[in-house]
Amino acid sequence: MQVLTALSVFFVGKQLISLSAIDILILVLYFAVVVFIGFYVKGSTNTSEQFFLAGREMTAWIAGLSFVSANLGSLELMGWAGAAYQYGILAAHWYWIGAIPAMLFLGIVMMPFYYISKTHSVPGYLQLRYGEGARGMAAVSFALMTILMSGVNMYAMALVMRTVLGWDLNISIWVGATTVAIYVMLGGLRSAIINEVLQFVLIWAGAALIPILGLIEAGGWTNLKAQIAVNVGNTSYTHLWSTLGHFKDNPMGINWVGIVFGLGAIISFGYWTTDFLVVQRVLSAHNLRAAKMAPVIGAAFKMAVPLIVIVPGLLALSVLKNADGSVMHLAAGDFVKNHPELHLHAYDEVLPLMLIRYCGPGLLGLGITALVAGFMSGMAGNVSAFSTVWTYDIYGAYMNKKATDSHYVAMGRWSTVVGMLISILSAYILAHASSIMDYVQALFSFFIAPLYGTVILGMLWKRATKAGGFFGLLAGTLSSIGMFVYVHTGSAAHQSEALSRIALSADAKPMAEDMFRALWSWLICVFITIVVSYMTTPKTDAELNGLVYGATIIPHDGAITIWQKPIFWAGAVSVVFIAINLYFF
Repeated sequence: MQVLTALSVFFVGKQLISLSAIDILILVLYFAVVVFIGFYVKGSTNTSEQFFLAGREMTAWIAGLSFVSANLGSLELMGWAGAAYQYGILAAHWYWIGAIPAMLFLGIVMMPFYYISKTHSVPGYLQLRYGEGARGMAAVSFALMTILMSGVNMYAMALVMRTVLGWDLNISIWVGATTVAIYVMLGGLRSAIINEVLQFVLIWAGAALIPILGLIEAGGWTNLKAQIAVNVGNTSYTHLWSTLGHFKDNPMGINWVGIVFGLGAIISFGYWTTDFLVVQRVLSAHNLRAAKMAPVIGAAFKMAVPLIVIVPGLLALSVLKNADGSVMHLAAGDFVKNHPELHLHAYDEVLPLMLIRYCGPGLLGLGITALVAGFMSGMAGNVSAFSTVWTYDIYGAYMNKKATDSHYVAMGRWSTVVGMLISILSAYILAHASSIMDYVQALFSFFIAPLYGTVILGMLWKRATKAGGFFGLLAGTLSSIGMFVYVHTGSAAHQSEALSRIALSADAKPMAEDMFRALWSWLICVFITIVVSYMTTPKTDAELNGLVYGATIIPHDGAITIWQKPIFWAGAVSVVFIAINLYFF
């Protein structure tokens, strides 16, 4: 125990709280276990199928938990807890309408084509459907996005360690990155999936304490709503839909069009159906039924995640106090950096502050470990996806097409290390962003929204052509980047006017601009794809077999009884989803 305490003192500078020996032990044991898993499964990752897709041996439950856990990183734990403090319950849209319909659509409609085509990646599917042009563009943009997103998780973990323990940002970033690089490099996707399931359990075990204890202190949901209304001066922070009639009626500065179409129809579907970070987990399923059920199982668990992420942010608006008993006020990250004399905390620090409030020795160690597990899950997911896309869709497709299988496995291991190093650089870039969510939403609108337009047209429309897919994806991506530059350069007056044009309202705020930018880029991608496709020659039905509806006979998934059918469980999840939205309307 004395060794552990000495280790803590070595890393810690100024801090909010000191970990007890038992807390440190829990944290050290976690790091030891995840590295051990990497060494343990290394012997079963000798082929490219085993290293990049876990041998396609995962059950529906394992693939489903990994599917949702890979997304349960800093974006969830830090970003949206802070967003809930800043915007209220509107942040829950990113879990419900911004996730559930898309996850169910992936499982029921899109997974048959991903699975039966035997593709190793989403860019790999584009190569089969459109050819090398669309594949190359998607692979490069996706590889860039994944390593930038990995940096989000590194930075968030370092932020937690600095806020709670006083650890130096540099030490935290490098310790987390090294640990993830070791177990992903050794065990590939199989190691990442096993750790993600473990991390899912740890996250719930550690983070569930905050909403339970917080709601008890607040006196229940009804009292919490009343307290928030008093502290913020209005009731809009606790209404999910009723304040979305106009941009100025809610703290997010957005309307229902941006939420339903920008978030729900474009960003959500783009992320959950085309982001290889999550799709890769489902492709590891051992048969077609398991591949279809995995996203449905993931959707069921996803609906409950706001309990451990959004609720803490709402609780902070009510119960988070200063030493003198006054309500604690948080601010945007750039404001905090520019005004250190005010001693304010940033929005992104809500969750660790709430953790400190409710957790004592032992429980604090479990809670900190839960946060670290979430960040590690996000890092591992992005790095393993980057390794696969780099090896198959960039290196293997354009640099070395005739290498042996063992060579590609070696390249996968080395690209894991390189990807992690680049991710570290992106973590330092993120340190200059005003908030995690600003950074993430910009990346999604650049790469995910137009990619979804290309993929969905490819699966549902036989007439889409090779040239249409390529030029549509190119136009959508460039238009999104162009709109971002248009809004974020020039004078403050110009930026305000540009934002109002993109979001169609002078009352719109930055989050609305993100949603509408994604919507416009998707529409541009689809429009250009359709126009160019009608000007060029499509493939025959024989060439599209296994890739497109209308040219493919979908094989039976083996489900006999209604209880075995993925469509039945997707319907059950849909009913609960609708009920939740009506309750919090």
